[in-house]
Amino acid sequence: MPEFQSSRRRTLGRLSGLAATAALPLQTRARPAGEAEEPLRIAVGARSTLYHLPLVVAQELGYFDDENLAVRIIDHAAGAQAVQALAVNGADVCCGAYEHVVRGQLQGQDWRSLVLLARAPQIALMAPGHLRLATEPARIRPLRIGVTAPGSSTHYLASLWLRNAGLAPEAAQFVAVGNGTAAVEALRQGRVHALCHADPVLTLLEQRVRVAVLADTRSLKGTAQLYGGPMPGGCLFAAQSFARQRPRQAQALANSMVRALRWLQTASPADLAQVVPKPYLLGNRSAYLAAFEKVRETMSPDGVMPADGPATALRAVQRMQPEAVAQVRVLLEKTYSDTWALKARAKLERV
Repeated sequence: MPEFQSSRRRTLGRLSGLAATAALPLQTRARPAGEAEEPLRIAVGARSTLYHLPLVVAQELGYFDDENLAVRIIDHAAGAQAVQALAVNGADVCCGAYEHVVRGQLQGQDWRSLVLLARAPQIALMAPGHLRLATEPARIRPLRIGVTAPGSSTHYLASLWLRNAGLAPEAAQFVAVGNGTAAVEALRQGRVHALCHADPVLTLLEQRVRVAVLADTRSLKGTAQLYGGPMPGGCLFAAQSFARQRPRQAQALANSMVRALRWLQTASPADLAQVVPKPYLLGNRSAYLAAFEKVRETMSPDGVMPADGPATALRAVQRMQPEAVAQVRVLLEKTYSDTWALKARAKLERV
């Protein structure tokens, strides 16, 4: 799994801060004074997608450096693997869908979102128009659906579409197709009947294949139609103990990300093209920039969770895992906190 470090990152020897984290118990176990901080390990799935753009911006523009924060970004093939890395202590923080935090409680995980990156999942399900899946979802059995990986957000969204269409998830075979142009070719070559993915892959697909959009969460309207309310998308989440033990890093991370989110609110296509690493453009700069414009409105402006977002996410999980939710009470108040994002916003407003 590749690891990425900012080219602008300076050698660090900063001491841990003892700043309070209001949303957590007052008792902390911060590092003793004089002990150097360990680099912050952030697990991501498919770093080149627009899903992780705020993280890329923060790194490429040196925002982590400005916070004296040493960061190692560990890239996995898909979000499910990034979540697993956090679960087995292979990472300190995960950049992934908020729904993983909610589902994590059902599996005994005690995770909390530190800062929200997107107000929508930013993924979509598409199929060639001639298959007529939009009007006849049951006409192909078994239906092969390409996803980034089993257990990922793309898998989850495709399963939700099946349920909405009156079909059980077992009616489909989910095929891991990876990322980039390989995912597009999987659909073009007929290895899968439908593809659930993120941009810029989706926009590239729309330019190469006549497709029907079966479910689309790349806009706030499309997300509300599918989920019945605001559905939080990507976020940075970690174990509850992370912010207690490493409070300075938690706040520095939030400061960097909220700054990146603010930059994205006004960035021009030319600005973005200068910041994003060339390989992420998939050889099609115009498609990448067009994809960004599609999802721009879903980017969080300030890292704060929408008021009804957690409840919407819980309803979606209840639909997909009714038995598990019936056995375990999900405590939404433990799945996120706006403490760090609000402090980051206040810091930016003072500048």
